[in-house]
Amino acid sequence: MSNEVYEIPQSMRGRLPVKLLYVTKAKYDKDWHSTNHTHHFTELLYITKGKGTFVFSKEEIPVKEHDVIVINPNVEHTEKSCPEHPLEYVALGILGLAFSSPDDPGAQVTFLNFKQDQEIYLFFLQQLMEEVEKQKEDYELIIQNIVEMILLRMMRKKVFHLEKTSSKKISKDVAFIKNYIKLYFREDINLDTLAEVGHMNKYYLAHSFKKSVGVSPIEYLIQTRIRESKILLETTNYPISDIATITGFSSQSFFAQSFKRVTNQSPTQYRNAKNAMKNKGKKSKSKK
Repeated sequence: MSNEVYEIPQSMRGRLPVKLLYVTKAKYDKDWHSTNHTHHFTELLYITKGKGTFVFSKEEIPVKEHDVIVINPNVEHTEKSCPEHPLEYVALGILGLAFSSPDDPGAQVTFLNFKQDQEIYLFFLQQLMEEVEKQKEDYELIIQNIVEMILLRMMRKKVFHLEKTSSKKISKDVAFIKNYIKLYFREDINLDTLAEVGHMNKYYLAHSFKKSVGVSPIEYLIQTRIRESKILLETTNYPISDIATITGFSSQSFFAQSFKRVTNQSPTQYRNAKNAMKNKGKKSKSKK
């Protein structure tokens, strides 16, 4: 009989000072575009399938399957999907830490590739999704432990350091509602809906959201829909009525009214102006 015993050293190190705010599983389709946005917490994206680009600070970096993108707080960014190979990814919102690369200490976005370690990371992410979906007893403790295991395994690669950030900068409730709006702005949403999904009083939600973000939750929703509609007006020939429906507005008239209030232009005027600029640019290139 063989018996090997491994003593476990009693480390004095405490747990990582992190809090998982949300887990998101996203998949691009024909009419779905991400819009420029920021978070007051760190976001980690794991590309599970497809190709595309990650856009931040006027840079556009190609991304592919098993790439991991770590975005520090307050960095404006978005993703673009390749139409032939739509992006699919899992996103984690993590409060309490920022990432710092030893090779580039000032970098606010870190790009990694976990193709060689894909099995273990995909297993962790799958377990995270199962726990948040089923929400069985003590699931909060389990997902916290899984997130710490992911971060500690990433730290083993020695490609970045973790730095503490202040948790006072943003409310967990506000972070959740902002992310919910980002994902579901095409659906029929009102203040009661947001209060229900956030499990909070709607008056508390309205007050805390405006105090943190500067606008009400519904105004933030409208601005998100307007940003998406701008992309569709610039890049497609969809009728105005279809764009209103795709972006979640209850009617074309309300869409037009909201669009003009935010941009000082009607949707048609905005599209015509953008088309005129494109045509002017094409003419300039042809002359050269």
